[in-house]
Amino acid sequence: MPRTQKQPDHGEDHVENKQGGRGAASGVQSVDRAVSVLEILARHGEAGVTEIADELEVHKSTAFRLLGVLENRGLVAQEKERGKYYLGAGVLRLAGAAAVRLDISQEGVPVCRELADELGETANIAVLDDDAAVNVMQARGTASVTAQNWLGRRTPLHATASGKVLLAHLPPTLREGLLARPLHRFTEQTVTGATVLRGELETVTGQGYAITQEELEIGLAAVAAPVRSHDGKVIASISVSGPVYRLTPDRLPDLAKRTLAAGVELSRRMGYGG
Repeated sequence: MPRTQKQPDHGEDHVENKQGGRGAASGVQSVDRAVSVLEILARHGEAGVTEIADELEVHKSTAFRLLGVLENRGLVAQEKERGKYYLGAGVLRLAGAAAVRLDISQEGVPVCRELADELGETANIAVLDDDAAVNVMQARGTASVTAQNWLGRRTPLHATASGKVLLAHLPPTLREGLLARPLHRFTEQTVTGATVLRGELETVTGQGYAITQEELEIGLAAVAAPVRSHDGKVIASISVSGPVYRLTPDRLPDLAKRTLAAGVELSRRMGYGG
């Protein structure tokens, strides 16, 4: 049976035009081919440029460019002596991040529900998603039957209790990079100055939890505590939120204590502290 003719290599060099025509199509094709390269290496363990080009049915120059891009991003690596390529540490990093989200969503269910039942308020678990916190688990207490759904919602780091916990425990360089960006004001209580926010983050790490009152939405208050992985790294935050007329200043210390305890329990489930 005759071999399928290799696809021409002109598509990847075109730039997307304003109408999203040929350039857009070639961009999608390049992404598809790059994913196929990863699948080939996952299947075979390792492969050379010629083998990859043959499986993709493209010219070696195309396969080499794809491998170069993937290698620059750490998704593939090359065995220099034999010239073979294999999956790089970047794939493990991405897989690990996905696994953490999955694990914490599963392990967090009983902890989140118990916290919500105990306090009667909405409990959430959030993880870092680039420059925001995204809620991956939510449970509602008896007093929060009309509370809004935060599940899957990305919320700003500087204006939420969960976000401040995550921001406070980032490596300094990454944290400063985020603080250098404009901080959007949501209410009159939103902290938009980097210097003031740095002081608040020091308080968060010192006392072990964060509190916000009407910084994201008028009438909303929250308290959050960190969740750690087996190596002690903060990988998520667990929080309780509700209206300010229920989360009053005299009640916040008890809420913080109970949220901290929930964070410790979830951390234990994630392998921290034995």
